[in-house]
Amino acid sequence: MGEFQELWPGGPVFSQAAHFPLGTDSVLLAAFANVRGVKEGIDLGCGSGVLLLLLLTRAVGLRMTGLELLAESAETARDNLRANGLEARGEVVCGDIRDSRTLFGSGAFDLVVANPPYYPLGSGALPDDPAQAAARGEVSCTLCELCAAAGYLCRSGGRFCLVHKPERLAAVFGAMRAHGFEPKRLRLVCVDAGAAPSLILVEGRRGGKPGLSIEPALFLRGEDGGESAELRRIYHRE
Repeated sequence: MGEFQELWPGGPVFSQAAHFPLGTDSVLLAAFANVRGVKEGIDLGCGSGVLLLLLLTRAVGLRMTGLELLAESAETARDNLRANGLEARGEVVCGDIRDSRTLFGSGAFDLVVANPPYYPLGSGALPDDPAQAAARGEVSCTLCELCAAAGYLCRSGGRFCLVHKPERLAAVFGAMRAHGFEPKRLRLVCVDAGAAPSLILVEGRRGGKPGLSIEPALFLRGEDGGESAELRRIYHRE
C-alpha cells in the first residue's frame, strides 16, 4: 500500500495503485456526474477508487460500489475507503465487468460511471505490461461490453456517465443507444480556447427521450496559460 495524500487541503486522502495513477479524466468525470437524487451508484473499473471517494464526498446520501478486475487495485480502493471512514457507504467487488449479470441484480443502481480504456484493439501499440495495456486499450472490456453491463445494472430513468476520447463520440452514442441509453448531456474538454477537444464527458439516460444538451466547453487553461478558474474550482485550488 502506498502513502496517503490529501486530494486537496482538508479533503479525502488517497493512495494510488501502481497501475492506476490519479488522472484528470477521472476528476473531471466526478465533477460532471449528476448525483442529485442518486442513492446507489457503481463505478465500472474503479481502479484505485478515486471516483468512489470524489462522489461519496459530493453526496452524503450516496452509496457507491466499485467493480475492479485487478485484485491489487481493488484492495487499494478498499484501503482508500477505510482511510476516509467511508466503508459504510462504499464497497469494492473484485470481478470482471463482463460478469456483471452474475455479480449484481438487474437495475440495482441509479448511477453508473466509468473511465474506460479509450482505444479499440488494433488501433495502436499498447504497453507491454498487461495491466497497463488493459487500462489503456480494450483488452479486457470493449466499449460495447461496458455499455451492455451499464444497461443491465442501471434502473429505468437512471444515468450512465463516462469520459472518453472525442474521436470515439459516434461509437459512444451508438453503444449507449444499443443498450437502452439515450445520450442527454455532452461536454467537450479542451486544453484551451484555441485547442480541439481532448476529452468528452457524456451522460445517457436509461430509457430517456431523444434530446441532447451540449454544455459549454470546459477549458483546462485560461487566457494567461495557467489553470482555468473552473479547473481550480474542480481541484479545490481556489
